Amino acid sequence: MVSPDPTVEPIECRVSTWYFRRMGILSGMLLLMGLYFLYDGRYGYPAANEVAEKKVWFEQELLKSYDAAKALGRLEAWTAEASANGWPFGKNGEAPRWVSYAAANGWPEKPHRYTEREITEQFWWGGGTVLAAMATAGLMLFNRRRVLRCGSGHWITPEGETVSFADVYRIDKRPWDHKGLAYAWHRNSEGREKRAVIDDLKFVGAGRILDRLLANFQGELIEKAPEVEESGEKPPTDAA
Repeated sequence: MVSPDPTVEPIECRVSTWYFRRMGILSGMLLLMGLYFLYDGRYGYPAANEVAEKKVWFEQELLKSYDAAKALGRLEAWTAEASANGWPFGKNGEAPRWVSYAAANGWPEKPHRYTEREITEQFWWGGGTVLAAMATAGLMLFNRRRVLRCGSGHWITPEGETVSFADVYRIDKRPWDHKGLAYAWHRNSEGREKRAVIDDLKFVGAGRILDRLLANFQGELIEKAPEVEESGEKPPTDAA
């Protein structure tokens, strides 16, 4: 058990507003995507198939009836029948055109027919994405009471584990400048090696904990990534 030093101010870092905003946006995006998938499976894809079937009817039935009426010299009667039934027909005896018929109804010129498998997949994707949105929202609510604490010679992780500064033997702060992350390797009471994360983006003020740890640290500090040479060849040397 680590004895507290009353002369050292304790540090308490709560979950940041940025974390909740990010998780909330992610949860909302997943929910909207899931609802979109479900909408396509229930309404969008079946509606597209209806348009595709309408084009098949247009090409295989309507145009054939037009050609037959034209061959028999009954275009006027066919046009009157088409008008009465709400069928498309061309002007001045011309053949009806799918492009014009589709445009008048707001349909695509080349409608796509979806298979039953593709429609079923939309429900699977929709259900899975909605569940992911619920899981993200649940994780956000679960983390709202988590706190990162630090005393004079130790800190307490959000999971409740106490890590003594004296047990830390390696710190990697390479991701700190870009991601606000630092990793501290330490040995617990059983001698097992573990890694603790100090997350300054998720917990407001976690940088103060890292500063206090570094001020009491004597182990290996990793601050820069090793430089990688562009070529493995050695530079040429002058001949003797």
